[in-house]
Amino acid sequence: MDLLIKTGAVKLRSHLEKFLVGDENNETVRQSRNGSSRRAIWIVELCSHNRDTIRLKNLSSGLYLTASDTPFLLGMTGKQVVQLSIVDPTRVEWEPICDGFQIKFRSAIEGKYLRANGGTPPWRNSVTYDTPLTGGTHNWTFWDVEPVSLPDLGSNTDALSTFSSFNSVYSDDLGESYPNSPLSVISTMSPRLLTKKRSGMDLFYNAKSVRLKSHHDKYLIAEEDEESVTQDRNGSARNARWVLEFVQGSGNAIRLKSCYGKYLTASNLPFLLGMTGRKVVQSLPTRLDSSVEWEPTRDGSHVKLKTRYGNYLRANGGLPPWRNSITHDVPHRTATRDWVLWDVDILEISDYDDKKNDHEKFEPKFEEENKPVFVPGRGPEKVEDLDSFGSDKFKKQESNVSGTYSPPKHDGRLIYYHIADDYGGVDDEGEGNSFTFKGHSVVELTLKLEEETGLEDIIVCTRSPLNGKLYPLRLQLPPNNATMHIVVVPSTSRLAEEFAKVGIL
Repeated sequence: MDLLIKTGAVKLRSHLEKFLVGDENNETVRQSRNGSSRRAIWIVELCSHNRDTIRLKNLSSGLYLTASDTPFLLGMTGKQVVQLSIVDPTRVEWEPICDGFQIKFRSAIEGKYLRANGGTPPWRNSVTYDTPLTGGTHNWTFWDVEPVSLPDLGSNTDALSTFSSFNSVYSDDLGESYPNSPLSVISTMSPRLLTKKRSGMDLFYNAKSVRLKSHHDKYLIAEEDEESVTQDRNGSARNARWVLEFVQGSGNAIRLKSCYGKYLTASNLPFLLGMTGRKVVQSLPTRLDSSVEWEPTRDGSHVKLKTRYGNYLRANGGLPPWRNSITHDVPHRTATRDWVLWDVDILEISDYDDKKNDHEKFEPKFEEENKPVFVPGRGPEKVEDLDSFGSDKFKKQESNVSGTYSPPKHDGRLIYYHIADDYGGVDDEGEGNSFTFKGHSVVELTLKLEEETGLEDIIVCTRSPLNGKLYPLRLQLPPNNATMHIVVVPSTSRLAEEFAKVGIL
């Protein structure tokens, strides 16, 4: 996704849905849910000697976001981020790095990242710069950027003069012409900072039919009502198979047809009233339009499927009715950013004429009826016409092919976890963070959770199925690598004190 930031001032929102603010003491910075304060607005300055870095100047204090040399806590790796006037220029320079829908800010000091910390005090609401070492804190370096309309800055003359000077100094260098008005919008990044969208079409090369696996390890399923689309863990099912069509005249768009001969469609119907997500359905329009076209965008080893209107195919988690649902939307929170990522499994391959040009190679040439094609893992097979999904012969053949592509077994068990507050309260929105655990004991699980959360001396708890209360996990883990839902209770919390009083620790 192209992330183009063209504004003179921004607000930065962390994965905890809190804003980066400068404290009233004009020295420290922290996170706050109050994003309406002027202390949450940061003026963006482009560094003249290095166009890949910026400075962030607090609108209220006029001081710069600075990577200090002071440890946040003795013995810990993170160092304090403060507000200062420019003393050492390298300490106020940050390199914005686009990562999906968010930005990471890398300091010129030791290449570490601006990090919004969670957990219990003194970590809660603090901001440091550090290098994330565990999966549990990986998202702590992601920031959502909210542009601020420059007229909203009011009569702050320092800010306006800054913008005015930038217009004259950088307009030629950035290849754009800006009005001389101090309220004009300027580019905060050099062209080198704008990420180039990477096509995901290469993941579909030679593909005739595919299946798509979501972030939740579930497959995109066409339901038997021939209208609904959901997720399910059974990837060997007939309705987990989607026939691939390349859109003629476009080198970067595909269609996906279900086993019922209907197309994966981004409808205009809201999934729930008042919510942003819209339904994804199966349909067979009389005229194939943009609602059945998806643009693959590469994201690492995954692909995102974007509609022509900028929304993404999203596999939802959480509680019903969200659980296992499919919508198209733009995720705005770090917690849901991975919900638009899909793994592509190629089930059948198609033959291409190597002599065609690159644009024509995106048009698959399907095999004639009964002509042998190569099926990975089995060699030549006879594939019936695409419209014969209901025939007994096709079902028998599909059963054989599907057996070759049975869903991979997890090496370990899947652990979902939440972190409890001081009184044992848990925000149950969504399934929480997760990781794959290969150990067998509670001690091993405790150590792994400490690594994931960055907390020390934690208590691993589960909910009682009878009354929903939290109880420490004391015995061995359930057998057969069953998925577990865990609540992490910090040992400094009041709930931990209650556990100690009643003698269950």
